[in-house]
This record gives sequence, C-alpha cells and structure tokens, in this order.
Amino acid sequence: MPLEEHVSGSAVDWLRYAVSDLEIARITQSPQKILLEGLCFHAQQAAEKALKAVLITHAIPFPRTHNITMLIDLLPQNISLPSEVEAAAILTDYAVLTRYPGSLEPVTEEEYHEAVRLAEVVVEWAETRIQL
Repeated sequence: MPLEEHVSGSAVDWLRYAVSDLEIARITQSPQKILLEGLCFHAQQAAEKALKAVLITHAIPFPRTHNITMLIDLLPQNISLPSEVEAAAILTDYAVLTRYPGSLEPVTEEEYHEAVRLAEVVVEWAETRIQL
C-alpha cells in the first residue's frame, strides 16, 4: 500500500476522532437495536485513529489501512509499546468483516467488552504519547 504523503489534520485532531469513536463504541442505551458488530467497528476505529495520531506526532507517513498490526509496525522502535496495545491488533477484523451481514458468527457480549477495553488501552496510551 502506498504511504500517504499528506494527511489532513493534526495528531490532536486524529485523537479527538479516536475519542469520539470510543464513546460511540461504549453506547449501550438501546442495546436491542444496536448491533455489537457496529460498536466493535467503532472500537477498532478508535484504536486505528489513535495509532495514526501517534504516527503523525512522529511525522511518520502511513498507508490508508484499517490494519492495526501494520500501523503498530510503523511506530519507531524506541517507543515503549505496552503488550495490550499490541494485542489490539485483533480489532482489525472489526474494521470490515463485521460491518456487513455475512457468514460470520455474531459478536458476543464478551467479545464486545474486550474490543472496547482494548480500544480504551490504545487511546489512553496514545493520549500519553501525544502529551509528551
């Protein structure tokens, strides 16, 4: 994938969007009408945008991708990366596979809660990296 030469928005802007996606992922007011798959998509988006915010902070270009592993691999080697941020790579599947009806099993409550927890870890980690 080609790297983006110019990305619109600052790291703070990207982090704002990440926080917004995280808040959407936490929505539980109308659980009978909201698919957990959709909420997991927003958890993935929160982690993706938070990682992209960190990359922008370090002036590292990144491709148009939803692949969390790919974004993590672009981070500088000298950045301390908690294992739970690396574990968030599993959120990548929620970027595309669960957004549309298909042959996948429905997301369970447990999977949903884990997706939100991992997204929270990534966003909180990114917030500390951008404040440095």
